[in-house]
Amino acid sequence: MFARTSALVFLPQCGQVRNMATLKDITIRLKSIKNIQKITKSMKMVAAAKYARAERQLKPARVYGNGAVALYEKAEIKAPEGVANKHLLIGVSSDRGLCGAVHSNVAKAIKAKIATLTGEGKEVMVVNVGDKLRNILQRTHSNYLLLSCKEVGRKPPTFTDASIVATELLNMGFEFDQGAVIYNRFRSVISYKTDEKPIFSIDTVANSENMGIYDDIDADVLRNYQEFALVNIIYFGLKESTTSEQSARMTAMDSASKNASEMIDKLTLTFNRTRQAVITKELIEIISGAAALT
Repeated sequence: MFARTSALVFLPQCGQVRNMATLKDITIRLKSIKNIQKITKSMKMVAAAKYARAERQLKPARVYGNGAVALYEKAEIKAPEGVANKHLLIGVSSDRGLCGAVHSNVAKAIKAKIATLTGEGKEVMVVNVGDKLRNILQRTHSNYLLLSCKEVGRKPPTFTDASIVATELLNMGFEFDQGAVIYNRFRSVISYKTDEKPIFSIDTVANSENMGIYDDIDADVLRNYQEFALVNIIYFGLKESTTSEQSARMTAMDSASKNASEMIDKLTLTFNRTRQAVITKELIEIISGAAALT
């Protein structure tokens, strides 16, 4: 009789402790996910505000980029074919993450470009604008990195920022023939596309056949134009990439918030079912105990 009574008292206590631990675990996880959801909602609101400002500044910035390459397109400037010329790739990203595949898409385009150019026997060097892009390329293409720029994306990019990047690049002394600025071109709030703008050296422009149609262009004027065009294209790429990044981050945080809501609903349902099972089991134990005493 003593052993039977001991078993009746001991087993329910273990079950109760186990169920209480399960309820506690679910409660802790629910609290954690709700806190994460608050963070993602706040980040979405911040990204939405930054996106609205970036989109307003993008339209006038596009004038710089399109105007800078107008001469290249009208004069049909291109590097001479059949020559092992030097290429410069400028990748534009930022230092911030949590924005989908914004940075990895630029890195993927640069890697593909490097593979194509090196396969043709051309020399390639890369300039990174943004720490995220540097971290990706440094793993596999560190020998192609010429210059890396940090502190990008914390504040809206300005023309001064583009001037600093261009000045540092020109001071490196790398004599390239042609190249490209690779960036994310903003299309809509939910869409962007990795694109590029061409850049050329002073010698490539000066030796172009169609440059003869322009009169009275001396070396100083051409040099000033090339430096100004380089800054304009970098500035254009920074503005396009910033707008794409903020829209992608806003979309990513919205998706994260929705996923958190789904997890909260599922965990709440699991919590209620577990609690109901605990209460039902305790009632059965009480009834069974009362029946055993009668």
